Parts: sequence; structure tokens; C-alpha cells
Amino acid sequence: MSPTALSHTPLAERLRPATLDEVIGQQHLLGPGLALRLAFESGVPHSCILWGPPGVGKTTIARLMAHSFDAQFISISAVLGGVKDIREAVEQAQAARQGLLPKRTIVFVDEVHRFNKSQQDAFLQHVESGLFTFIGATTENPSFEVNSALLSRAAVYVLEPLSEGDLRQIVQRACDIGAISPLEEDAQLRLIAYADGDARRLLNTLETLSVAAEREKLSSISDAWLMKVLGERMRRYDKGGEQFYDTISALHKSVRGSDPDAALYWLVRMLDGGADPRYMARRMIRMASEDIGLADPRALRMALDASEVYERLGSPEGELALAQCVLYLAVAPKSNAAYKAYNQAKAWVKKDGTRPVPMHLRNAPTKLMKQLDYGKGYRYAHDEDEGFAAGENYLPQGMPAPDFYQPVPRGLELKIAEKMASLRQRNQDLGSQRQVPQGKGPAPQN
Repeated sequence: MSPTALSHTPLAERLRPATLDEVIGQQHLLGPGLALRLAFESGVPHSCILWGPPGVGKTTIARLMAHSFDAQFISISAVLGGVKDIREAVEQAQAARQGLLPKRTIVFVDEVHRFNKSQQDAFLQHVESGLFTFIGATTENPSFEVNSALLSRAAVYVLEPLSEGDLRQIVQRACDIGAISPLEEDAQLRLIAYADGDARRLLNTLETLSVAAEREKLSSISDAWLMKVLGERMRRYDKGGEQFYDTISALHKSVRGSDPDAALYWLVRMLDGGADPRYMARRMIRMASEDIGLADPRALRMALDASEVYERLGSPEGELALAQCVLYLAVAPKSNAAYKAYNQAKAWVKKDGTRPVPMHLRNAPTKLMKQLDYGKGYRYAHDEDEGFAAGENYLPQGMPAPDFYQPVPRGLELKIAEKMASLRQRNQDLGSQRQVPQGKGPAPQN
């Protein structure tokens, strides 16, 4: 390719990985011995759904898969395409299979969740017949957006936002090929925070900067010059220069500290500085679970509703729902009991042996299982006094109550604690060995 042609090639295309080892990020799938790496090395393509946020490599992985299997690659945009495009893909796949040198075909559907049920169903018979391998890319949960029939025929791989280290590698590669002048550390930090895990956003911004830097013949790019060129688009979240994650930390701690004014201030600062409102919504969902929990279960629903409202309205109208949510989270009663209980249970299970499910708790859908005493002796709580089978044991045999969940004396958890104490007393009155969560818990089983 001539230098002139190269200069007109988009930076994203110039940096697109040519091999699997050049892919930045997604090492939880692409690392040695891991799921997608093994799929590539198997030599046999399989249909799959690549689920993840924008700019994390879904299209790149699909193209590399086609290259790895020497397959014809057909790309369809579900946003712009329709049944006509699907029909043409089928015809091309048939032609490739019947040619002098038969080739496999991979049909890649970007934003597959945008196709309706009938459009998605159009792929089924061809996937089943082996005419082509189907790869769908989506930013939405495929459990809700992809037909169950198609989903059952495809492996689902979850891609993650790129880390700060991943984004730094991309910036370095752009510098290495001379696509942009070196960036000073502050400028690079600002760019990485703005990209928020999205390589496409980072590359598009780098391309804009490279044109301006070349025009001014800069040998390096400073933070001050970057702000001058990109202005409002890249404003850091205050004039003092705190970084992206410092600001989100301030927001989270203001909510945790029950200061609605501070929480609203930091939210507006981030939105004003260009933070993705969808990212802010995700953070508030996390706050509702981590810092409020069962002290006010409405908080989680409020956060989910705010996220949905923003998706429906967009900016700036949808941002009011985020402001309403952050105020509610700040004034809600706080509890990290669920957060702590989950972490303790996770640590326990990791250390403990695999304890068998007690016979009375096992499922018994067949005659043989019933003959083997699966489910024998189970007490149906709804048939018991007040819907509680006093004295029943739901933990593995020999495992004392581990005391994971300890409600705090705030909000709804006050009532939860009273209920647990009442149930505990009923168990004790029956002289049961099991107690509703209390005590220090058992030693791990090896």
C-alpha cells in the first residue's frame, strides 16, 4: 500500500490485529487454554454470540475466526440490513461450498439484537444444515434479545471493557506506527478515562488529534493542548484536575455517606465532563446493591428504572432520572450486610469441600430417584404453621450455620432481624441442632 493510501486508511483499520496474538484485551477468553483460544485452535468453527459493550473487539474476533479457518466472511448489519441481506448471504455461502475449491462461510451479524424474531429465525435451518457458521455480536443481554432457538445453537462469549493497561497498549501502537505524536502522561490519562474501555472511541479521538497535531507540527501532545483542541468533549471532571476514577470514587463515597448534595454535585460534574450516562447508571446499580441492599430494596429497582429511562429518552432528558436516582440512593438507609454476606459465602465455598446435597432436599422427578429416597422426608413449608418448617435443616449435613448474613439495625433490615430472631427462637424451642444464622461458622471441609 502506498504512503498516500495508508494515510487515508482509518486508524482503527491500520491497527486492526492480523493474528489472535495481536488482540488487546479479552484474555479471559483468548489466553492459552481458554475458551475462545481453544475454539480457534480446534480447526472447526462453531456458531457463537459475542456479547459485550461497544469497542471491545467483537468484529475483530469474528474476522480473525474467518481468517483462521480460511472461510469466506460475510458481514451483515442488523441496523441497516434485512431479509434481503440474509438471502444474499445464503446464496454466497452456497456458491462458496459448491465452487471448485469449496470454502466454509462465516456469517457475522453485527447488533444481532436489532433483528426481529422472523429475521433471526431465517438463520436457523442454515446453521443446522452446516451451510455457514453464524456469529452474532450484541451489546444487549442475549438471554432477552436473541431467540431461544438461535441461542441454543450458539455458544455465548462475554467480552469485557478494555482495561487502562489495554488502552495504553493501543495508544502505544498508534505512536509506534507514527500515526500520532507521543502523548504526555496527563494527556494519555485523560484520553484513557474518556474512552471508558471503548477502543473505538479511543482510536477515533486519536485520529482527530493526529490531524490537528500534524497541522501544528507538534513533537508531543500535552494535556493543555489536548484540552484546547477538543474542549468540552474532553473536559476533565473539574478544574482541579482529578482523574476519572477519583471523581466516581467521590460520587460513590458521597452516596455511601448519605450526602445528597455532594452526590448530585459529583454526578453533574461527571456528566458535564463527558462521562457516559450509561456508565453512571451502571455505577448506581452497583451502589444500590453494595451500600443499601436490603435496608431499602426499592433502591435497586430505582437504579434499574433510571437506567431504563435514560435508554428511552437519551440526553439530556434522561439525565434527570439519573439525578433523581442518585438523590434517592444518598438518602436511603445504608447496609452492606448483603455485600459482606456474599463475599463471605464466596470465600467459604472457595475453601470448603464439595458437600453433598442432603437427601431430603434433592429433586426426585423419576421413579428411580424416589426409590433411592431422593426428597424423602422433605417438609413443604407452605403446609407448616405460618409457612415455616421449624427445625428443618437446609444446609449440608454436618455443616453448622455459617452466619453469613447479619442485618444492620437500619431501614427494612430492622424488620428482617426481628423476623430472623423469631424463627431462631422457634427452632430453639424445638431443640433443633440447626439455628437460623448465628455463631462463628464451621471449619472448612477438605
